[in-house]
Formats: sequence, structure tokens, C-alpha cells
Amino acid sequence: MNMPIGMIMLLVVGVLVYFGVAHRILDRMRLTDKQALLFIGAVIVGSFIDIPLMRTPVEVSINVGGALLPILLSIWLIFKADETAERVRAILAAILVAVAVSLGSRYLPYEPENMFLDPKIIYGISAGLIAYLAGRSRRSAFVGGVLGIVLSDIVHMVTIIGLGVPGTTDIGGAGAFDVVMIAGIIAVMIAELVGETREKMQGGPMLGRYRPEGLYEFSKELSHNNQKNKKNRNKSIKSENMDQKDRGEENE
Repeated sequence: MNMPIGMIMLLVVGVLVYFGVAHRILDRMRLTDKQALLFIGAVIVGSFIDIPLMRTPVEVSINVGGALLPILLSIWLIFKADETAERVRAILAAILVAVAVSLGSRYLPYEPENMFLDPKIIYGISAGLIAYLAGRSRRSAFVGGVLGIVLSDIVHMVTIIGLGVPGTTDIGGAGAFDVVMIAGIIAVMIAELVGETREKMQGGPMLGRYRPEGLYEFSKELSHNNQKNKKNRNKSIKSENMDQKDRGEENE
């Protein structure tokens, strides 16, 4: 039995997180290593759990690992965003991904053998790229890729119900689970690559209104840290001056 692509990618990411390789990315997404590992474990377990939502006219269920947990994480990341503009970009990215995937599933061939690459990989990479271009920051790109795929599944469900076609729909289940994972990981990878490249080209993190968009989500943190370090340096200098003054008075 072949392991799903999404599951393999999750396990690889889990190993990277465990050994601290993805620590910097997680920091910029407001996630700790422990939170990321717990989420990955919950998604893997949840991928085997389907919650029934509807029996007639179409049997509808939602997969815990492939839809419910990604939705909750996306909402939490949107809530943790620094500014309204970032929240808007994340939601816009999700909508654009949902539209692109819905159109692709309608006009591209259904049979994998008629396509040059597995449809799940095509949809996942396309969703990740669209999510980054629209979201630009790591959090927004992740939300756009993951939430966009889940939304496209919901659109598919609504379409089937509207047509009155009998059948079953598992939101976030089956192949959609793979696409969700691929889209989210690809979106963050592209955002990280572009962000790091821009940072090096600029000679370091850049603050202010003209900072590179790839560095958007952690520029406030850097500004706060710089101000904190400046205050600490001033306190240290003041303390040294006081010590020198006291020693001078003692010598006199």
C-alpha cells in the first residue's frame, strides 16, 4: 500500500521541525516547534476521521485532518496577523486559489494518465504559487494555499447539491488531503525562498514603509527588538558612567 504524498510531506516536515531546521520559519508564522509537531500529529491522526455533515440529497462529510484542523489553524493565523492588510491578503489568496482550482477541476482532464503530472501535484503547486503571489508573507501564503483548497472542495460540494446529483463528498478527504498539504508547504517554501533572497539582496532586514514584502510579517518584531536593544545599551552606558563617576569621587 502506497503512502499518500501529503502524509509523506507531513512526516518530512515533522522531522525537520523536530531537529530545529524549520525553527526560523515557524517563528515568523507565530508557531513554536511544539505547536507545529502537535498540529502535524493531529493532522495525521485526523486524516483517518470523517465527520458526517449531511445524508441527503448528497452524503457529505468533512475530514478532520484534511479540512477541519487546517481551517482552524488558518483562522488562528489570520487572527494573529499584525495588520488588517495582511488579513485581507490571506483571505484574498484563499479565494483566488479556490477559484483557480475549481476552474482547473472543471476544464482539465479527470484521468491522471491524460496529464503529464499527477493532478494532485499540479493543483498543489499551482495553489501554493498563487497563494504566495497574492499573500506575499509566509502566514498569508500558507492560509491562502490551505484554506483555498478546502474552499474549492466546499464549492464542489455546493455544485453537486445544486445539480441534485446523488453521490458522496468528503471535504478534505481522499486526494484533497494531499493537495491541501502540498499547497500549504509549497506556499511557505516559496515565501521563505523569496523572503531570504530579498533580505540578502537588501543587505539585511529592512524596516519602514519601503521594506520588501517578503519580510513583511516579521519587520515589526525586528523594530521592537531593535528598540529594546537600544534601551538596554543606553542603560548599560548610563550604568558605566555612574560607576566611573563614583570611582572618580573615591579617588578624590
